[in-house]
Formats: sequence, C-alpha cells, structure tokens
Amino acid sequence: MEQKKATMIVFDGDLDKALASFIIATGAAAMGKPVTMFFTFWGLNVLRKDEHIPVKKNFLEKMFGKMMPRGPEKLGLSKMNFGGAGSKLMKHMMKKHNVVSLNELIEMAKELDIKMVACTMSMDVMGIQKEELIDGIEYAGVATYLAEAEEGNVNLFI
Repeated sequence: MEQKKATMIVFDGDLDKALASFIIATGAAAMGKPVTMFFTFWGLNVLRKDEHIPVKKNFLEKMFGKMMPRGPEKLGLSKMNFGGAGSKLMKHMMKKHNVVSLNELIEMAKELDIKMVACTMSMDVMGIQKEELIDGIEYAGVATYLAEAEEGNVNLFI
C-alpha cells in the first residue's frame, strides 16, 4: 500500500508562516511522507530569487514586482514586523537558538525531494516569470494541486 501524501498550499509570504510551512514539510518528509508544497499568490515571494532578474514586463507587472519582497531574506513578519525590525529580531533569535534559516530549510526541502510547485495562474496575475523564481521547482495549476491533495491524508493551507 502506497503511503499517504502531505500537501500544503503556501498562500502567505510572511517570514513566520513560510518558516512554519517548511518546518512542517521537512518534518513530514524526514518521516518518509511524500510532500507537495503548492505556492500561490503571496506565497510565490518565498520562491523569488534575491537578485533582480531582467525580464520583459508591462507597467503593472513591474509595479507588482517592485512592491513585493524579493526572496526569503526580504520577507517580513505577519505580526510585529515594525518596518523590518521584527524579522531581523526573529532571525537573530533563530540563530541564537540554532534554528536553521528559511534559505537552509528551502535547501533541505530540495534534498528531501519535497515537490515545490509554483501556481502558474498566480504567476500570470502577479506578473512573475519563471526566470525570477529559484531553480528546482515545478510549475502547474490548481488541478495538479488538487490531484496531489486527493492522495493526501494531511492537507494544509498556510
């Protein structure tokens, strides 16, 4: 009998929620459970590359790109962000207590063969192109997520 999967919709791009998503995903994968993470809307910011990638965009797509955080290091906290001071404090406390960073969790997810899927419809709506996202991920629509979720016994929305 095939083991049930864990699936997760990562809708939010806040640092604390992204950390929770990857901690849960890597924990499930370390226990041998196949895991799919489906990044949609603001969650796509977790997968953005840190550096600016020159791609052709219209005015609105450029504006979206400038307003959104570029990659894991730029994400703010959902509560008590205080213009970025909160996320700096969180990162300091994580380092002090030997908690791995979000970048390290993303690399760990890749090593554990966690399937990370970027929602193509959300990418279109938000003007994000494949070149702007990290390597090693897949691209698909909601039907792909739903097919994965149907095989899962753990389905989360974060």
